[in-house]
Amino acid sequence: MRLIGMLDSPYVRRVAISLDLLGLPFQHESVSVFSTFEQFRAINPVVKAPTLVCDDGTVLMDSSLILQYLEAANGRALWPTEAAPLLQAFRAVSVALAACEKSVQIVYERNLRPKAAQHEPWMDRVTGQMLAAYAALEQEVQSRPDVFADPGQQAAVTAAVVWEFVQSMLAPLVPAADYPGLAALSQRLEATPPFQKYPSAGPGVSGL
Repeated sequence: MRLIGMLDSPYVRRVAISLDLLGLPFQHESVSVFSTFEQFRAINPVVKAPTLVCDDGTVLMDSSLILQYLEAANGRALWPTEAAPLLQAFRAVSVALAACEKSVQIVYERNLRPKAAQHEPWMDRVTGQMLAAYAALEQEVQSRPDVFADPGQQAAVTAAVVWEFVQSMLAPLVPAADYPGLAALSQRLEATPPFQKYPSAGPGVSGL
């Protein structure tokens, strides 16, 4: 399998770390949807990261669908098996991915669109949605610590990956001091081998 995309994308990094935790071998190719657009398009004409090229050549997109397929195909999962804990984990990941989506929207708007063309009412709306999502995720971390206790579970992985991304890109908007639970979770998981093996490339939209 080949995982295509840059690790400064939280979606690509989420998949890479998850595949490592699942024990599934893959080749990571750092191809950018921006700086190496044509190279990416030769692999996947849609040019969407992450892209997974399966062993039979099938191309998959979307981090959640990639992981859902690979877990089903290999009989392994980073989720609880019982319904109640699974619901809590789904809730946590859904909030984390919503926070991630809004963070990426703001990064793209700020870094790719000329300042004169940016629509401030839209930016205010997206920023409000992003902050609501991070507040909800902090609440999840604080009120349901058991959901995030295992660094090998998807709730902890996704929350930590998303938090590192927003801190590298939009820290003034989402100050760490206001989210101590997420900050502590991120610090704990960033010290684990899978996170260190696939580190974020740091600030910069060019790789996304």
